Amino acid sequence: MEVDDTLHFREVHGYTRAFRMMGDGPPLLLIHGLSDSSATWAPVLPLLAEHHLVIAPDLLGHGASDKPRADYAVAAYACGMRDLLAVLDIDRVTVVGHSLGGGIAMQFAYQFPERCERLVLVGSAGVGREVHPLLRLASSPLAEPGLAFLTAPPVRSAVRALAPLLRVGLRLGRDFDYVLDRYRCLTSPTARKAFLRTLRAGVDMNGQVITMLDRCYLTVGMPTLILWGAQDHVIPVEHAFTAHRAMPGSELEIFETSGHFPHQDEPERFAKTIESFISATAPQEFDPARWRAILRQGRPRSPEVSSGT
Repeated sequence: MEVDDTLHFREVHGYTRAFRMMGDGPPLLLIHGLSDSSATWAPVLPLLAEHHLVIAPDLLGHGASDKPRADYAVAAYACGMRDLLAVLDIDRVTVVGHSLGGGIAMQFAYQFPERCERLVLVGSAGVGREVHPLLRLASSPLAEPGLAFLTAPPVRSAVRALAPLLRVGLRLGRDFDYVLDRYRCLTSPTARKAFLRTLRAGVDMNGQVITMLDRCYLTVGMPTLILWGAQDHVIPVEHAFTAHRAMPGSELEIFETSGHFPHQDEPERFAKTIESFISATAPQEFDPARWRAILRQGRPRSPEVSSGT
């Protein structure tokens, strides 16, 4: 097995894209969440790479990738994933998306169904309005100067000192430490601007403003796994059941003791669940005629979809 979990770099559209690559076998694309990076997958990368070529990019505006003034909507990110895969000579993948990355994964499957063999959504964005109040607050017009203040060295020191109180007050449960680490990554102005542009593309003061529910019916025939931590305090686990009902034939796996990051909380179980799902399902074979017929038929009407975000 080829093993290489160091960062690689490719230029796409004039911007440097960082990514990790490990293993050999059927390709598996891992897409991280907001204010995160490919490093989030470190506990599961070597496990998944035992049977797969695993590609874990740093999204544009995140990690070691460039952070330009650019389009940070999920559709643009999906195009970025397609283009990076093209540069790497990879045509089709099983896509695993966490949080924001789940929304990107769903958008990738929608925009490029011929490239998507299977879909795995982990604590995914885009299912309902509910999201942690900190993210709603960060979408406000005053968030930019507020974040600049909160990430200044004296304030960061105070946050460290007040961590025990914040742990209780912010009600993030077991996700607190990792979320706090993500906050510490926003010290540079470019990182903060990329974070806010990405956040505001999908969240406002009332919660999430985009939804995948109106297009979930298009996953008919797409092997789909929905995986969620029951102790998720960032995006509530109820969204897992909503997505499962809206995605015909999908499988649902709840990690009872995990929070928003089940790939870190229970990496061995996470990798085994992904591997079992892949082994038990055949990759989707895209049929354009069937796709057009499903589109013409349209999505089923349901209270959940019509009253979405």
